[in-house]
Amino acid sequence: MVPKVSRVGIVVNPSNPVYGPVLKASETPARVLGLDLTVVGVKQAADFEAAFRAAIRGHVGGLVVLRDPVLTANQSQQLLTLAASTRLPVIYGLWDFVDSGGLMSYGPNLVEMYQRAAYLVDKILAGAKPADLPVEQATKFELVINVKAAKTLGLTIPQALLLRADEVIQ
Repeated sequence: MVPKVSRVGIVVNPSNPVYGPVLKASETPARVLGLDLTVVGVKQAADFEAAFRAAIRGHVGGLVVLRDPVLTANQSQQLLTLAASTRLPVIYGLWDFVDSGGLMSYGPNLVEMYQRAAYLVDKILAGAKPADLPVEQATKFELVINVKAAKTLGLTIPQALLLRADEVIQ
């Protein structure tokens, strides 16, 4: 979406231990793509504005907002407003942000994940031992793009990206 970007900020809740391995796993692909990753920590909603200012000062060309309760629970409008005011392209981990005016999202299909969770709960309620059930990961991921948001940012969406999108919001 932003072919000339060289520095990307990853917005994470540093208190969430799951992001250590996620950030570590991101280093090699980023290096291969010629990207410099900058971690932007947000522990609470009050940190959002300072985080966006720090990203701008750090010459970040775009942000990735990972899925975390601190980053998503009733905060979508604040994040969307900051993204618009700083004119930073942002990709979110939840499609709700794009539906509300954000640029794009890439993440697991939550409906499918909830259906699988219900299936596993049913197994447990029927007597299966939780330890005997397999650990599952998401198998379907969705790319959602908001064309209007791209135009607002002055971005041209490559046709190849539009064709790969699971949903395009006009």
